[in-house]
Amino acid sequence: MKRGWKKGVGAIIAAMVAMAALAQAPADGAPPAFLMSQGAGGISPALPMLPQPAVPGASQTIHNPSGSVRLIAASLAVGSKTSLTAGLEFHLKPGWHIYWRTAGDAGYPPRLDWTASDNIGTPVPSWPIPKRFVTGTLQDYGYDGHIVLPLTVPVRHPGQPARLDAAVDYLACSNICVPMRAHLTLTLPAGPAAPSPFFHDISRFESLVPGSGARVGMRVVSVKAVGPGAKAALQVVVAADPPLVHPDLFVEAPDNATFLKPSVRLEDGGKRAVLTAPLVKDSGLKSLAGTAMTVTVADGDRAMQAKVTPVAAPSAGLGAGGVGTAATSLSWWAMLATALLGGLILNLMPCVLPVLSIKVLGAIGHGGAERGHVRASFLASAAGIVVSFLALAGLAIGLKEAGRAVGWGIQFQEPGFITAMAVLLALFAANLWGFYEIPMPSWLVSSRPGRVSHHTLLGHFLSGALATLLATPCSAPFLGTAIGFALARGPLDIAAIFAALGVGMSAPFLAVAVWPGAATRLPRPGPWMVVLKKVLGVALAGTALWLLTVLSAQTGLLVAVLSGLLLVAALAVLAVRLRHPSRLAGGAAAVLAALALVAPLVMGVAPKGAPAPLGDGGGIPWVPFDRAAIAGDVARGKVVFVDVGADWCITCQVNKKAVIEQGAVARRLARPGIVPMMADWTRPNAAIARYLASYDKFGIPFSAVYGPSAPEGIVLPELLTSQAVLDALDKAAAKKADGLSKS
Repeated sequence: MKRGWKKGVGAIIAAMVAMAALAQAPADGAPPAFLMSQGAGGISPALPMLPQPAVPGASQTIHNPSGSVRLIAASLAVGSKTSLTAGLEFHLKPGWHIYWRTAGDAGYPPRLDWTASDNIGTPVPSWPIPKRFVTGTLQDYGYDGHIVLPLTVPVRHPGQPARLDAAVDYLACSNICVPMRAHLTLTLPAGPAAPSPFFHDISRFESLVPGSGARVGMRVVSVKAVGPGAKAALQVVVAADPPLVHPDLFVEAPDNATFLKPSVRLEDGGKRAVLTAPLVKDSGLKSLAGTAMTVTVADGDRAMQAKVTPVAAPSAGLGAGGVGTAATSLSWWAMLATALLGGLILNLMPCVLPVLSIKVLGAIGHGGAERGHVRASFLASAAGIVVSFLALAGLAIGLKEAGRAVGWGIQFQEPGFITAMAVLLALFAANLWGFYEIPMPSWLVSSRPGRVSHHTLLGHFLSGALATLLATPCSAPFLGTAIGFALARGPLDIAAIFAALGVGMSAPFLAVAVWPGAATRLPRPGPWMVVLKKVLGVALAGTALWLLTVLSAQTGLLVAVLSGLLLVAALAVLAVRLRHPSRLAGGAAAVLAALALVAPLVMGVAPKGAPAPLGDGGGIPWVPFDRAAIAGDVARGKVVFVDVGADWCITCQVNKKAVIEQGAVARRLARPGIVPMMADWTRPNAAIARYLASYDKFGIPFSAVYGPSAPEGIVLPELLTSQAVLDALDKAAAKKADGLSKS
């Protein structure tokens, strides 16, 4: 049976019962003496709604089978203000409930007619946090027990007596639903507005009325329409501090659309929640994306509400439940292809120079070797890469399940890691320059008489794992999209996408395994390799120098210079020992020991979280990143350009130097009405991490443009072009004709 049919029949029956009850109402508007209730014998007459005398600050109390209702005021007299605070108070018997301003699948909220009142305008009701009532397949929103609906009452003539006269119609439900009616009158005399006995009750329920969320530490991060057609769902991401415990989501949408109870995923220890509410089939709403609606997020006595316009998003993918229909969708397979391409391009990124060196030398080392050995060794290296990516996937899944933040390349935010990487690259360079040799263990090298020594299969496997380790800080086109897709979803998605990244990165190895002649036809190793090694060593040393500049941005110039001097000293000692083995016998050990002390020193003095100074490249007046300020700037008609980058992100620096700070883009960002906002993620920053996660991004670069016609933001590609940035600025600046944006 369709939900829409049930709702329609329920409304018709309720209307018929209401008409029958109202037909018996006395002509003076008093409550009807006959109501329907359910007893042991079925439907029977209920007790009449009998009034009780009023007390100061309250109307008479009307009793009925569901409980009682009355008007109460926060003051005993009118006072001199232009508005009064009052409330509509219900005491409901166990098992009975009334309805919120949006009832859900059935029912209707209390309706008040104030036309018989004197010296007041139309009171405006407020709605405290509702509860969810589930009956079979139906879900309703409302209140039970003791509830006060706060009322803001305009006073037409302050200082003069006022009479609040309310004809109240409401639906009370238990095993059956019964329309109720009450006529309530509350007169407040002229005089000082001294607090009434009901002041605290009204204030308590006023505090439960959802607001913007700032008061209770809650904020809507993003609102997306996910899933196709009949499987559409509304996904609301909320950030909260203090953390959320048991959040719920209430959606008010046009066309009487209704939503099922949301699934809830808590992240970062409850400081971030993803609530996904499926749209009820045949509920009347044609499309979620682009439809203005109101969402209320509640967690115990904390709640917030916001007017939002969902944006379209990909389907939820595999999720934690396993391979579902989304796994066969074009978008999911397209994401796998994106991951393969991202892994392949990762081989070409500048920060993977150590990997490239290892690959080049490894391929050359196979010159003249046997085809079978070449195939096995390259397959072993590819296996090392794929298994390493699967290990990274397992680590990401574990951190995510534990509520910890996950990301790609964020280890470069740790000064100790950067120092260790710089030392490692410098030592690799010294090895290629011939300053020293690293003896390989026998279990990593196999040698047969009369033949060239080669790595064992285990050695090739470990070399693939090392290549993956050195590649993890790098960000490449398509890589960020695939990583963001995976980390925003379930364990199977993460494992599948990371495996695809590993296959993509190992594609060159797999290609040689398929066509081993590509390696065996290379020239045999000879003296010419000495020159090649020196060139590759210079490239590695340059990468180490770049890492020291990143370290300087994190810890200050002193620590970076100290680390650089120690590295130079280590290389100098190794070079002298090469020419004069008898000299400086213990010098190398001493310098390396000093290098070992650098990492703890760096970690101790690093000002983590301190704001980095803003640059002024291209004459752009950058301002520090402030997520909360974006909405205000957009509301004032401004366009906001947000650029998230870091000194350790090569792609970010390419975007900055080649596009953002050059030509037409730089001139445009310097114009009045444009707010260029820089989010520097060189150091750990929780606000930036949450901002990226709101767009399902877990790595950088990331850029977005906001404006009057794009309050949700226009996300730019990872590799920027001048035309892409200018087009986004133009689109965001255009005035929006209608519709609501997320508040």
